[in-house]
Amino acid sequence: MRSAQETQRQAAEILAEMHALLNGRSIRIMEVCGTHTVAIFRAGLRQILPEGIELVSGPGCPVCVTADDYIDAAIAYAGMEDVIITTFGDMLKVPGTRSSLAEAQAAGADVRIVYSPLDALTVAAENSSKQVVFLAVGFETTAPTEAAAVIAAEAQGLGNFFLLSAQKLVPPVMRALLDGGETHVDGFLLPGHVSVVTGTEIFDFLAQDYGLPGVVGGFEPLEILRALHRIVRQIGEGEPRIENAYETVVRREGNPVARAAIDRVYEPATVRWRGLGEIPGSGLSMREEYAAFDFARVRPLSINVPGDGRNGCRCGEVLRGVIVPRDCALFGRACVPEHAIGPCMVSVEGTCAAWYKYGGGKFRYGA
Repeated sequence: MRSAQETQRQAAEILAEMHALLNGRSIRIMEVCGTHTVAIFRAGLRQILPEGIELVSGPGCPVCVTADDYIDAAIAYAGMEDVIITTFGDMLKVPGTRSSLAEAQAAGADVRIVYSPLDALTVAAENSSKQVVFLAVGFETTAPTEAAAVIAAEAQGLGNFFLLSAQKLVPPVMRALLDGGETHVDGFLLPGHVSVVTGTEIFDFLAQDYGLPGVVGGFEPLEILRALHRIVRQIGEGEPRIENAYETVVRREGNPVARAAIDRVYEPATVRWRGLGEIPGSGLSMREEYAAFDFARVRPLSINVPGDGRNGCRCGEVLRGVIVPRDCALFGRACVPEHAIGPCMVSVEGTCAAWYKYGGGKFRYGA
């Protein structure tokens, strides 16, 4: 086991090498994954990086990028007497247009926190007279488990189990960010958990089409620093490519079993992202063979939401990397974790929540 002193020594060496590689250059690196955002803040890495390296957070929080119309639909379904909503806990307080699932639950709706979509299968088996809906919000990381739950429901003959899908795919949103022209970055710290499933080759387009380096990183402080070091080195060399700095977990081809489960149940679809609008091929919808498990098709609703966000919330701009949380007038004042106005402050992986919790006073109040 590595000692604290050894960790500090290795970190110091990496930081010194990064400083030398910068050679007075300023670079901007986006971490796409919300777990990376939290890990970076928790370890205080922003404070120790060489001057000239700026980290900006991207749309890597699945709860944060979920659009208001999905939240409103979930709340509407929760209000139906024969429906049980099952969800991960961080969805409860995400505000929709007028309320949240937590408010619906307080008003008597049957909304239950589960720790896996497979737990929702148990709820369905125990409540045969109810329609049990799991809120399938996530990226490629969670999609295989949700696909497995659908396959298991089919095998068990559970006709009362459904998904309300809002799964999203990371590479298409990265392309949309770059094509949008607002997000200016010199390289990407690529998501480790997503890459476990997808592999690294799906990110090759960054180097090939945009001339930008990308490195898959783990989540321990040294793993993150090593990945950032590789990005800085690539920029200095002027030879962008996709590298894997998380070799113990990630393979170039990904996880074939997980990918097969996704492909069996889902197909790519155009979906809406908070702050980014509709992006072609950036989400997953259930194939026609599994339409009977898609609650949006079984009991369709007409939800008309003009746009995402309310009361001046700038979560969409934070997700695009256009602003940082302290640029929002609500941050740390009207919008705090106990009374969040936007989802970026609600989720534990939200950029605003991370800034508030770990950023200290100057971040907390925007000074």
